[in-house]
Amino acid sequence: MSLDPLLSEGFVVASHAFAAIAALLLGAVQLAAPKGTLPHRALGYAWAVLMLYIAIGSFWISELQLWGRWSPIHILSVLVIVTVPLAVWRAHRHQVRDHKRGMIALYALALVVTGLFTLWPGRVMHAVLFGS
Repeated sequence: MSLDPLLSEGFVVASHAFAAIAALLLGAVQLAAPKGTLPHRALGYAWAVLMLYIAIGSFWISELQLWGRWSPIHILSVLVIVTVPLAVWRAHRHQVRDHKRGMIALYALALVVTGLFTLWPGRVMHAVLFGS
């Protein structure tokens, strides 16, 4: 494992990847930890900020270009930008079931599934973990 392929991509890609890794780990803690507590809320806000940073930052990454500069991943980015505030708002409204469903969907689709695609041969994270 070497971070060199990631760091050579520049700040936008590297910070995007590090934020995604942090969100993946923090999200796992959030899913496992007790809900409704002060730490859950504080870490939840941090996770929400990370997710928005990842989604917004993705618009400056255009490795896969299917529609001009854009690719299907950018549709997911728009979905994240809409869903994160909505899920946080639902928690404030004590709509726990909808909040939980939204956050789990974000974690599973925007981090786990998308993260697995970054491990595809030829992608930067594949080179980080497995070499070129």
